[in-house]
Amino acid sequence: MTNTINIEDIKLADSERQPCEVWTRVMGYHRPVSEFNKGKKSEYYSRVCFVEDKALMHMDLGESCGCTLQAAE
Repeated sequence: MTNTINIEDIKLADSERQPCEVWTRVMGYHRPVSEFNKGKKSEYYSRVCFVEDKALMHMDLGESCGCTLQAAE
């Protein structure tokens, strides 16, 4: 007999949760977001993640991405 735990049944109070520290790459090195100044935090939270499928969809539709490709000589 095996005991299985349904994840949806687990309820934690906020006091029981472990804080998660978020790190990101800035100017070539990794640094925790909690140590950013107000301006850098604002910039970090306004970032948009790149979605490859969305970029490829524009290529399939024949839309220009604004970049120019140079032919190999």
